[in-house]
Amino acid sequence: MKSPTQTLRLLTANIQAGSSTRRYSDYVTRSWSHALPAGQKRSSLDAIAQLASGRDIVGLQEADPGSLRSGFTNQTHYLAQRAGFNYWSHQPNRRMGGVASSANGLLSRLEPVEVQDHALPGRLGGRGVLLARFGDGDEGLTVAVAHLSLGVSSRLSQLDFISDLLSDHPNAVLMGDFNCTADRPEMQVLYRKTRLQPPGCLVHTFPSWGPDRAIDHILTSDTLKVLDTRAVPAAHSDHLAVEMEVEVPDHSLR
Repeated sequence: MKSPTQTLRLLTANIQAGSSTRRYSDYVTRSWSHALPAGQKRSSLDAIAQLASGRDIVGLQEADPGSLRSGFTNQTHYLAQRAGFNYWSHQPNRRMGGVASSANGLLSRLEPVEVQDHALPGRLGGRGVLLARFGDGDEGLTVAVAHLSLGVSSRLSQLDFISDLLSDHPNAVLMGDFNCTADRPEMQVLYRKTRLQPPGCLVHTFPSWGPDRAIDHILTSDTLKVLDTRAVPAAHSDHLAVEMEVEVPDHSLR
């Protein structure tokens, strides 16, 4: 007899702190928006909140934790309030010139048993992984949110670190901006040391105005059944978000 399961709706989104990037030239012509609170950041956040509101667990990257750039708004907290999430956590991990900061964030309708944040190794630092555990014991669902480095060597050390964190968690999800495709050589350490599997389909997420690279992922362990995966706009971020429906064992949430 099949063990009882629950369906969870997951989302990962690099929200670019609510900034708007619709073409490569915007990285230059709108560079001020990455340091100043002007622009349409609040309306972008409201659009992201509407997207997140239909999900059970959301992972965020490049959420501003409350610097000048965001008008001193903790964007993870703001999204939790606007989208109706009872539980949220964030991990500030990078400060840029005293005017901008960046964080990983987690929004959840389920109450985590435990939340941990870990700094990731790397040549420049300023990267991290946020880890939440749902359910008791070794079989509890573990969800990790990460934003990996651009450089291959740093990314490899980060993936090795995350693999060690997740190696003893059979029911696991790793989501975020990996800055690489899922078939890159450095990704193999994840598949070797954990029960995480390569994605079953290719979902292009970058750049958002003409996506031709699959660098944002939701990876699940082989104990979870993926029902659907697709890319969706995250307001005007330069990344598309990834949404997934997945069946998880009932006992992993108790």
